[in-house]
This record gives sequence, structure tokens and C-alpha cells, in this order.
Amino acid sequence: MALRHAVLAALLDGEYSGYQLAKAFDVGVANFWHALPQQLYAELTGLEREGLVEGRQVVQESRPNKRLFRVTDAGLAELERFTATVSKPSFIRDDLLVKVQAADRVDTGPLIEQLEERAAAAAAKVRLFEELLRRMRGEVDEEEFLRDGERIGPYLTCLRGLTFEQDNRDWCLRIAAVLRQRQAARAGR
Repeated sequence: MALRHAVLAALLDGEYSGYQLAKAFDVGVANFWHALPQQLYAELTGLEREGLVEGRQVVQESRPNKRLFRVTDAGLAELERFTATVSKPSFIRDDLLVKVQAADRVDTGPLIEQLEERAAAAAAKVRLFEELLRRMRGEVDEEEFLRDGERIGPYLTCLRGLTFEQDNRDWCLRIAAVLRQRQAARAGR
């Protein structure tokens, strides 16, 4: 996947300025694709040049003018093509796992701290995803929303983000506890 597809997918909900797109990425898309704001602006420029998005100037009196972007028919066709291609399996590439791999030969004190910090960050993201999911479905329960909701793609990706962060939190807490127990057992010898 390229950043272009993530940008096109994010623009399916309507017109966004580059700033609004960056905020949308922070909240929804960031759980499966990370991009810096300057990367998003550069991608929007390229997508517009290729005719996959269309920008329009909005004149503002008290603030600088802004450009709003929307997906074109060609952009929708590109998303259709992308969606039909086979996805590669995902894999984990995480320096914290390398550190855990070395746990038998290193001081685990700093590692335990890092695991607990990662667990706390994941717990914060869990709360964020839960709130985002509640806002998306409104007063409707999840099963009804999934069956009848008008646009469920963002909801489904947030569900994946929620599950990922819950698993991440739980794993980090478990491994920190295991390492702490082993540390205490060794100190008691």
C-alpha cells in the first residue's frame, strides 16, 4: 500500500483541507498508516496533479485562504483497483520485541519500565478508539450499526485499531509481570 491509497480512503468522507486531513489521519487512519503532515501535503499535490483528487480554493476573510480536496471519479477507480489487488500478509517489526528477546541476558529493570509505558500508551489509545467508535455509531448499538450503518469502513478499521491496542496493552502488562516475577525470584536466591 502507498500513502496515496490511505489519503484517497480518508477523503471518501468528504472535502478536507490538508490540515483537516492531517487531523483525520491522527484520529482514524493512524492506526494502520502513519504519515507526517508534510507527507500528506506532498501526497495531495501529487494526487491532484494525477487527477485522483480535485482541489478548490476557499477564500476566508479573517484567515488565510485554504484548499479543500475531494476524491474524483479517477480516484475512486484507483481505490477500486487497489481494493481488488491481493494484500501482503502483515508482520511485526518492533524494537521492543527485540529487547524482550534479549531479556535473559540483560538487566530487565529498564525493559519492564518500557513495557509499562507502552501498556499505558496502548490503554490511552484504547480509550480513544472506544470514544471514536461510540461517536461513529451514535445512539445505535454496534450490531445494528454494522448491519445498517451508511459508512462502516472507518468503523471497521477503528475496531481493528481497538483490538490491536487492547492486545498490545495486555501483552505488555503480562510480560512486565513475568519479568518482574523472575527478577524477584533471582533476587531471592
